[in-house]
Amino acid sequence: MPSEALVLRPPDVGHKILIAQGGLKVPDDPILPLIEGDGIGPEVVRAAVQAIDAAVKVTSDGRRSIVWYRVPAGETAMFRYGDMLPAATLATIREFVVALKGPMTTPVGGGFRSLNVTLRKALDLYANVRPVYWIPGTPSPVAHPERLDIVIFREGTEDVYAGIEWEKGSPEAQRMIEILEKEFQARVRPDSGIGVKPISETGSKRLVRKAIQYAIRNHRKSVTLVHKGNIMKYTEGAFRAWGYEVAKEEFGDRTITWEEAARSGGKVSQDQIVIKDVIADNMFQQLLLRPEEYDVLATTNLNGDYLSDAAAAQIGGLGVAPGGNIGDAHALFEPTHGSAPKYAGMDKVNPTAEILAGVMMLEYLGWTDAASALRDAVRTVVSSKVVTYDLARHMTGAKEVSTSGFARAVVEAIRGAHR
Repeated sequence: MPSEALVLRPPDVGHKILIAQGGLKVPDDPILPLIEGDGIGPEVVRAAVQAIDAAVKVTSDGRRSIVWYRVPAGETAMFRYGDMLPAATLATIREFVVALKGPMTTPVGGGFRSLNVTLRKALDLYANVRPVYWIPGTPSPVAHPERLDIVIFREGTEDVYAGIEWEKGSPEAQRMIEILEKEFQARVRPDSGIGVKPISETGSKRLVRKAIQYAIRNHRKSVTLVHKGNIMKYTEGAFRAWGYEVAKEEFGDRTITWEEAARSGGKVSQDQIVIKDVIADNMFQQLLLRPEEYDVLATTNLNGDYLSDAAAAQIGGLGVAPGGNIGDAHALFEPTHGSAPKYAGMDKVNPTAEILAGVMMLEYLGWTDAASALRDAVRTVVSSKVVTYDLARHMTGAKEVSTSGFARAVVEAIRGAHR
């Protein structure tokens, strides 16, 4: 039973973001829900909020400000209200449109399902967007991390993350095995767990559509459809086919397939986006050997999860990798790392991913000046070798600072660049 009833009251100041036909209408004082998260979440979120607020204030001469609206989710919400994701929290994010969150705990095996997945599905945040780029000075296991500068658009609501599965030996699993054998002549070992992998035309096309729109808007050169269609022909293979259909039918004047480009001698006009496709396992090799040939990746859910973490390793790890969950209007921004509970309360971990999630959020709001100031400040601090322990141990001459110390350094860099 919950120890107390949850009543959420919005701040007395600030205004809502409005969803209009032409996009979002963002006031100068938007109210943004804030989930602090579990484990190290409160610490990295606190650091990010300080840095975001400084960037907004400095670049707008105090005209703009974010009104943060703290809402509960995760382990704290479970302890206080008996629910990992209270309905009031979900309704608040839906009402105020754009939110920032810290990392939340997801157990392996039993227990509750991922709250990140639950939020994506409940709010229909179908595009999990992960930019991966190197911050000069960040230690990397590869010789040329600067060659990797990609944005991964990972479908966020379907695939094996749909959560349709049954435990080995359960009546449901046994029934599914019987159906498969009797009606489809598909042999499955009786001691199997069973999962279903749905990939729809609707889900695939809207994801690829958003990836192409992003590429056009941000002057990117290519969109690569990543799939395992050589094996899973009617799910992964269909994702590839539907992606090409979207490019041809909706963006035919702005896209060209790489086969068409090859037939024309590789000639592509400056305003054309090349549409490629690469099998998922080969994509890992491509990002290591020829990363500069790839720009925007559109992937199914599981492939995108693998690829984004592997790509992040090339530019310094998940500690510097942000992400955004974006729908047609609603968006929720977050770091891509976990909650690291053993470091909770130590003021130790790297808040860069959370801060860069703030950069993504500011860009989404249309506050590009603040986003640029915040990103540049992080670059300045890291390149001066003022870093947290995870990076300091791999750098010579580094000054190791705490989570809060890194945030203060970023704030000072913002102020110093705008004096």
